[in-house]
Amino acid sequence: MIDADNPEIASLPRPDDISIGELLGFLADHSDKPLVFLYDGRPVRPGYHVTEVKAARFSALDCGANPEAWPEIFVQLWDVDEQPRQHMPAGKFKAIITKVSDHVALEADAKLTFEVSDGIAPMRLYKAGSPEIVDSRVHVALAPRPASCKPRDRWLESQGRNGAGCCGDSAPA
Repeated sequence: MIDADNPEIASLPRPDDISIGELLGFLADHSDKPLVFLYDGRPVRPGYHVTEVKAARFSALDCGANPEAWPEIFVQLWDVDEQPRQHMPAGKFKAIITKVSDHVALEADAKLTFEVSDGIAPMRLYKAGSPEIVDSRVHVALAPRPASCKPRDRWLESQGRNGAGCCGDSAPA
């Protein structure tokens, strides 16, 4: 369970894909600043809501027949312009996640996915980049979460470069 006042920070670097613990750790020092999520080239509207926080543990078989398992946290944002017409303070977001963690086991280093919709368009999945302070606001850029081939991703990481290789226990050299 997450201790939002002292969240664990994931030990593995994941550029442009932070964990809930990393996000809460950053927000702890900026609780009075407005929290603005940016996606599809624009910020969420000032009246956005956190409508749901879900924790899941997945077990799967990837395209190379390798077993996979991971924890994931989904934060659902409803991008609407309702009262109050200002972006949620970072401390309020942190308090929401803390309240959830009192009832649902949230792993601080779990993969973090944002589900975003305006209530009309279908929900879309995003990963979060590292938060930044911009004009006295906390900005968190959300990027679409693409599909990936885990065997290829592991092979590329082991090679330290980009290239081909997919869907097998080991990719060609």
